[in-house]
Amino acid sequence: MTTATPESPHSDPTPPHNNMDDEKEGRCRVEEHQHVEHEDEISPELELLLHTDPSHGLTSADVEERQANYFTGPISYLIEISCIIAAVVGDWIDFGIILALLIINATLALKTRSYRDNELTEVDVKELVPGDIIVLRIGDIVPADARLLGLGVNGEENDSELMIDQSGLTGESLLVAKKKGSTVYSSSIIKQGQQLAIVTKTGTDTFIGRAANLIAITAEEGHFQKIIGKIGNVLIWSTVVLVLIVFIYQMVHFRGTPKGNWKIVLENCLVLTVAAIPVGLPTVMSVTMAVGAKQLAAKQVIVKRLTAVEELASVSVLCSDKTGTLTLNELTFDKPWLTNNYTEDDILLYSYLAAEPGANDPIESAVRRAAEAQLDILKSRQNAREIPGYKVTKFSPFNPTTKMTQATILDLATNQSFSVAKGAPQVITKLVGGDDEAVHAVNSLARRGLRALGVAKTLPGTDDKFELVGMISLLDPPRPDSLSTIAECNALGVDVKMITGDQMIIAKEVAARLGMGRVILDANHLVDPNKSEEEVTEHCVRADGFAQVIPEHKYRVVELLQNKGLLVGMTGDGVNDAPALKKADVGIAVEGCTDAARSAADIVLLAPGLSTITDGVITSRAIFQRLRSYALYRITSTIHFLLFMFIITLVEDWTMPAVLLIMICVLISI
Repeated sequence: MTTATPESPHSDPTPPHNNMDDEKEGRCRVEEHQHVEHEDEISPELELLLHTDPSHGLTSADVEERQANYFTGPISYLIEISCIIAAVVGDWIDFGIILALLIINATLALKTRSYRDNELTEVDVKELVPGDIIVLRIGDIVPADARLLGLGVNGEENDSELMIDQSGLTGESLLVAKKKGSTVYSSSIIKQGQQLAIVTKTGTDTFIGRAANLIAITAEEGHFQKIIGKIGNVLIWSTVVLVLIVFIYQMVHFRGTPKGNWKIVLENCLVLTVAAIPVGLPTVMSVTMAVGAKQLAAKQVIVKRLTAVEELASVSVLCSDKTGTLTLNELTFDKPWLTNNYTEDDILLYSYLAAEPGANDPIESAVRRAAEAQLDILKSRQNAREIPGYKVTKFSPFNPTTKMTQATILDLATNQSFSVAKGAPQVITKLVGGDDEAVHAVNSLARRGLRALGVAKTLPGTDDKFELVGMISLLDPPRPDSLSTIAECNALGVDVKMITGDQMIIAKEVAARLGMGRVILDANHLVDPNKSEEEVTEHCVRADGFAQVIPEHKYRVVELLQNKGLLVGMTGDGVNDAPALKKADVGIAVEGCTDAARSAADIVLLAPGLSTITDGVITSRAIFQRLRSYALYRITSTIHFLLFMFIITLVEDWTMPAVLLIMICVLISI
């Protein structure tokens, strides 16, 4: 499904007026850019359950029947069972502890408001079933995947949008606007608006549940373990062949003599087998990696799995999440477009005057931060609640109807009042009577993935005639070290690919600023039914990045690259990155990551950004070189000793006492 809406209320490209009016008047209009989301697949059987009357909700009988069908299993009741068993056997201490846990769990359990039996009641999230009618209000965490009904809490028609923060699920840097018929995902957060919704999926069937399931089913063997396993297999099969030859030869050659006794021959063969075992190899390699892990820790690279040291050294492709990893995950003021009469300081000041104080909105926060950092009058003020030289006498906050904020300002120096309006570009351009040049500028910014915000002020001596100040551009910018880090990785032979849930145009703009290629593919290329697996893999290898992807797509990118024989590293910080982190040869969780990402990763970075990765790769390669040198020496020594014993046994009919041979093997390994 798609919603033709942007991620912030101020930058909503949906025109508040009829576009035909613009066409009739010959004016340019702001282009609409659709927010692309992947369809939530609903089976026909499940769709039949989604026809609940919003005014009544499910009945208790419906809930019981559906809970039987969507029951999560007995594991969730193990604590209750343990409590009963403790009481039966008279273990009152354990009984008290378990009972206390149950009480705490019941008290802290997530709850939501749902219509059942014609009443709005509060129910535990775990008791929701498909078809439940739930209430979503500002500040709520969405309890399950649900479809918006376009109805207010009391059942009235409600065409307003919900502003959703789903960055933790999809990696999108801005809020997402959703209307009637759109799907809201479990664990996303309602930032603005309220609506009724009907539950479509619960538990492991939800968007986040599927990501968790991918983590659970992934049990990858480390690259280093695979190498050691292959070496071990070669030594084992070589030993088996040589031992069989010696056994057959001695049984035939010494037949009828004391040396031909099968027990003596078997003893000689066992001695030969011991010679094939590089006793000290695992210990030395483990100690070397442990020392290496300590060196990496000094560089703020924490190794959770020792063998990841070798794998980090061997990585050939590094897949990186965008939001919060390559970028700051913070909307920031970019270069504005200005009319001839105004400067950058002017547009910042007027934007600040029309910004809602304390508003929990990324655009308002970005405007205020930029103004406070750049404007001298704000830097030098004594009271953070005052604006030197100006006084706000009236303020109209943002609402979905006007799509702008407006403030009336008193200039204390002239004692004259003027008004400032700040809002969606199409609203501001209409307010000033149209401005084709401004519209072209907005469309140019939008094609680069930048969000535009129009600013206008009243002309001197008028109360309602506005003139355009300019257009603010906003973007989640790359981290200061991301550009140099990517260049250093490329110099080390590591190809960096960006993987993001953000929109294509945003991904291309960030890639351009980071000096990456602009071959960015959307998720459809990864699941194209008209292409073979080989074609999809080749496209994946050649791509510089991927946009509009969900956790399953990130997982598939890593899998396709691995199938090509590449050693893949994955960096990320969110729940949406966890499956790919688990699947990758080396998963790297960046600073400030979620618990899910940290748990799935092999390496955790303590410093912001990716700059420490290059230090980690260089250090790991030095450690790997020491490991490689020792392993080659030890394996060749073992093979040399094994062949020597094999040849001398066959040619000279000579056998070495078992104790002496074992002592030699041990001493060589020290």
